[in-house]
Amino acid sequence: MDEGGGDPLGLLCPVGRPEKLAVYRGGQTRVKESSRAIAGCFGGGQKRDWQCPHVRVLRVRPKILMADSEALSSLAGDPMAVEALLQAVFGIVVDEAIQKGTSASEKVCEWKEPEELKQLLDLELRSQGESQEQILERCRAVIHYSVKTGHPRFFNQLFSGLDPHALAGRIITESLNTSQYTYEIAPVFVLMEEEVLRKLRALVGWSSGDGIFCPGGSISNMYAVNLARYQRYPDCKQRGLRTLPPLALFTSKECHYSIQKGAAFLGLGTDSVRVVKADERGRMVPEDLERQISMAEAEGAVPFLVSATCGTTVLGAFDPLEAIADVCQRHGLWLHVDAAWGGSVLLSQTHRHLLDGIQRADSVAWNPHKLLAAGLQCSALLLQDTSNLLKRCHGSQASYLFQQDKFYDVELDTGDKVVQCGRRVDCLKLWLMWKAQGSQGLERRIDQAFALARYLVEEMKKREGFELVMEPEFVNVCFWFVPPSLRGKQDSPDYHKRLSTVAPVLKERMVKEGSMMIGYQPHGTRGNFFRVVVANPALTRADIDFLLNELERLGQDL
Repeated sequence: MDEGGGDPLGLLCPVGRPEKLAVYRGGQTRVKESSRAIAGCFGGGQKRDWQCPHVRVLRVRPKILMADSEALSSLAGDPMAVEALLQAVFGIVVDEAIQKGTSASEKVCEWKEPEELKQLLDLELRSQGESQEQILERCRAVIHYSVKTGHPRFFNQLFSGLDPHALAGRIITESLNTSQYTYEIAPVFVLMEEEVLRKLRALVGWSSGDGIFCPGGSISNMYAVNLARYQRYPDCKQRGLRTLPPLALFTSKECHYSIQKGAAFLGLGTDSVRVVKADERGRMVPEDLERQISMAEAEGAVPFLVSATCGTTVLGAFDPLEAIADVCQRHGLWLHVDAAWGGSVLLSQTHRHLLDGIQRADSVAWNPHKLLAAGLQCSALLLQDTSNLLKRCHGSQASYLFQQDKFYDVELDTGDKVVQCGRRVDCLKLWLMWKAQGSQGLERRIDQAFALARYLVEEMKKREGFELVMEPEFVNVCFWFVPPSLRGKQDSPDYHKRLSTVAPVLKERMVKEGSMMIGYQPHGTRGNFFRVVVANPALTRADIDFLLNELERLGQDL
């Protein structure tokens, strides 16, 4: 698209000013009157309009109609050109990550072996910058070769789906690029985080308390261990491990591995973690917890914390919190509940009974980026404590950040509640999604996930070749696919060994075709089995039917 001399032009109207049309040539900008917002390179081979409330985009290929093909540094003094670039990038994101990335008619992934992928991406960093046209193609390639976790056939992890309001919050968060440690530089988000945490605590059953957003559930769990230790032995903050007797913490064999890692990281050592038995469904056995506590005391260790789990990673089990809380109360132990996966069930009046007793916990880890699809990362640590324990345990009163003679209430500065200094804003995406959906909308999302998990189980029972590991109580559906060659041969001496090889083969086939992604794992004495996580808010029964049909297709020759 040229204007006389053949130089590429860029046409941009800033959002909110649809009467202005900016024309770029060679780094120069002129403003014309127009209702047309932007002309740029966004994909496809033809012109097409993209409508939104404030801008209209005419897409044209192959030229990038913003500026000459110069290094990005040429944009530094031209804010209109910067805006045009970002509009172009956002167009690629809408096309490739949002529209295609959530479409059942597109691939979940475009698998490439590492060496081939390195070549395709051209990862080397060079001394000279690249043209805007090259940069936009790199943006497109990054999305194209990435796994689409918002895809309705992505069942691989405990997170999936793409909530548009949460995504909007993430975009705003990144554009503001602030650190949430003081009210003076993050006033909106300090108040917002406080309100979101208050709402989460209320769902747990607490009318007061404390909390903070952490960089992942693993850190939330580690913080809980550190807080429990500090509450019992506050001198350890200054004097270190030499002031402590041998300590013991307790969790089930189904716990998240971050409990072991946290014990190592905090200097307690993994030997301090006493593993409590779980029943056949993966739930902690309170009687064995009592036994383990007695054994630890007999060995000279001091019990200080029990970590229960609500929503175990593989089986989706919920520990019996009331019985565990009774044990903790008898022995004066801190009760932490790792509800990173299952915490969102508290929003459902139908299913929240799975977490009965959670209000008796001292701390709770809850990851809304999982079942609520708030987007990575969104991980809250909630405390019943009102004594400022977080700040007393983790604070260091850095004088350049946390001056006590500020012109506002310094209690609003939350940075000393965490070990890190810079802390990203994780509350906006959840807050904005909650504002849009309301608690009732989020409750429907949870109930729908349970309903689709039940639909999957019932459909499996109608088909030959699907064997449940157990009836699920959550949205983790664990099963074996039994291929034709193994059906009816359960009594064969090598049956379980051969069955264990099926899931890895099918996983490779589905990933290389890009049709779907499902995780698998061995578990205890059980050989490899699939774990389908039913969490994506966009899932339908048609997606569940596809999953079953695709497994049958991929495994028909095994």
